[in-house]
Amino acid sequence: MIFSGVYTALITPFKNGKIDFDAFAKLIKYQCENGVDGIVSCGTTGESSTLSYEEYEAILDFCVKEVKNRIKIIAGSGSNSTDEAVHLTQIAKKFGCAGALLVSPYYNKPTQNGLYLHFKAVADAVDIPIILYNIAGRTSVNIEPETIAKLFRNCKNVVAIKEASGSLKQMSFIKSLTPDIELISGDDMLTLPLLSIGGIGVISVLSNIIPAEIVSLVSAFEKGNIKEAIGIHYRLLPLINSMFLETNPIPIKTAASLMGICESSWRLPMCSMENSNKMKLEKILKDFNLISL
Repeated sequence: MIFSGVYTALITPFKNGKIDFDAFAKLIKYQCENGVDGIVSCGTTGESSTLSYEEYEAILDFCVKEVKNRIKIIAGSGSNSTDEAVHLTQIAKKFGCAGALLVSPYYNKPTQNGLYLHFKAVADAVDIPIILYNIAGRTSVNIEPETIAKLFRNCKNVVAIKEASGSLKQMSFIKSLTPDIELISGDDMLTLPLLSIGGIGVISVLSNIIPAEIVSLVSAFEKGNIKEAIGIHYRLLPLINSMFLETNPIPIKTAASLMGICESSWRLPMCSMENSNKMKLEKILKDFNLISL
């Protein structure tokens, strides 16, 4: 397996409108020290759609230098423009990333054949392991299991699927049609259920702030300590749920700022958390001893 375990969907720290590389270094160090298998940089949680090409390259270059081969780096390189997705994936390869994560095209609402042709064009253009990313709630189009199977069959470097459809039925059909595909959770709430149907890990938002706990959950399951994994899942449930108080990455970035990891700075159209929701988040973080008020 190429991408088993825990990968953190990194936030992108900003300061005064610019990338805060000091905070980025702190975040990467925190991930490496707490046992994650890799990071996803410039993904959608990292506000990738607001980054310039120059910033995209600067972030990947920085991550590679900071990680120093300790863990794997996956680059978010999806776009609703196929040409742009190819270009970003070429950049990912140039910097030696272990793989590329391609979210399905958003807004365009392509047909299943359009999705197939889009991902195949990227896979044919760049020889790097590719993880498809299915999140219809943000893109408006579901990548159907049959389309995923066709891509896996016809593109040797399409190796995995990050599933955030919210449907265990869909995930089960994906594995039934393509038993060898690496099925990865894209939703912290569904990591444990997904592991139980043959998943191999998670690309986690929550591990920005509690990487060791997410690693413990996946590790416990892999070792056959199912009761322990279930216990961790239910213990983390309030914290997982808090990440849905507002649109991702607003809650996770707010949490990271409250913990002193980075500033609470976004690029529009992302904005600061509503005060009522921030108070709820603060209480949960305090209950988990992540902050003191």
